[in-house]
Amino acid sequence: MLYPAYVHIGDGKHAHGVSFPDFPGCFSAADTWQDLPRAVQEAVEAHFAGGEEQIPEPTRLEDLAGDPDYAGGAWMLFDIDLSRINARAVRLNISLPERLVQRIDAEAGRRKLSRSAFLALAAEHEMSTT
Repeated sequence: MLYPAYVHIGDGKHAHGVSFPDFPGCFSAADTWQDLPRAVQEAVEAHFAGGEEQIPEPTRLEDLAGDPDYAGGAWMLFDIDLSRINARAVRLNISLPERLVQRIDAEAGRRKLSRSAFLALAAEHEMSTT
């Protein structure tokens, strides 16, 4: 998902600094422009590592552009892979055929995963192929 980030442009002695209006307290930095996307993804993953905070929807750039707190840098949109963020787990009650549950449990055990972890991986995989 595309999130706005404010880049404080670096120079020969300072890295490019990044702040995220949608993730207060989350900051990142990189020495080169090419390294920014990876650094940004890592910073957001670390910011939400506890899994207790909800991930907000991105703020529109139009709503941020005139903010006087952001001056002297550049706005950029970064594609944050939210599937890599450990968000708070939600308990579900679903019904599946008994034989399917047995097969899921066997495969999850073979991979040393819990049933929930296996089903989450399977769902992510299925959604990424469409």
